[in-house]
Amino acid sequence: MTLLTIMILGVVEGLTEFIPVSSTGHLILAGQLLGFKGAGSATFDIVIQLGAILAVVVLYFRRFTAVGAGLLRRDPGAIAFTRNIFAGFLPALIVGAIAYKAIKAMLEAPLIVAVALIAGGVAILVIERFVKAATVHSVEAMPLKTALGVGVVQCLSMIPGVSRSGATIMGALSLGVERKTAAEYSFFLAVPVMVAASAKELWEARHALGGTDWTSIGIGFVVSFVVAMAVIKAFVAIVSRHGFAPFAWYRIVVGAVALIWLLSR
Repeated sequence: MTLLTIMILGVVEGLTEFIPVSSTGHLILAGQLLGFKGAGSATFDIVIQLGAILAVVVLYFRRFTAVGAGLLRRDPGAIAFTRNIFAGFLPALIVGAIAYKAIKAMLEAPLIVAVALIAGGVAILVIERFVKAATVHSVEAMPLKTALGVGVVQCLSMIPGVSRSGATIMGALSLGVERKTAAEYSFFLAVPVMVAASAKELWEARHALGGTDWTSIGIGFVVSFVVAMAVIKAFVAIVSRHGFAPFAWYRIVVGAVALIWLLSR
């Protein structure tokens, strides 16, 4: 794999991990376009996502440390925050463990990505139009059943092209969570979900790790981290002003172009 390919994939991951357009789907399509597929590509794609996840930890470091300190004091807000992150993570943990092989197989099907991009874009437009009035304005104030509901919806993102951030944000909006809180909850929920997914991938591929190009993964990791740092800040500002419709139309256009390209090959 060339340095240019590594850099492009790192940028793609950093740009798309936290916006509702599917980072996995984009990495699969970019891999097809750049000829990066087959053995090692899935491991590379999943592990460099940790770079983007690290950006969340850095940007919200004070929030996380405040929650940690609050847990030691048995602060109700910190306890509610932690409970809601765990509740949102639990369904993905269960479904991911049960359906791992089926999920892994779908990562090799770019046509699924193209269709899911289009379908997800339409879903976002529909949800944006008919979304309920917001009643939840912080992660701490989120009822347990809402957090569990978002976690269940998040499981749809195991289909490549659906988008983990898109599923969690749209699920949260549908359940009465306001836009900024929905976006931040998606960021926070990404930490345990993606760490678990990466750990699972590394464990499953442990016997083949001796031939892994760790230098390439390391470069992709750093690039995705730097790009994601900028994207997270910009994303919150964009959705607060313009909502999610621009991302929906982007998904539909990219999905349609990808579908035409894949079917014409």
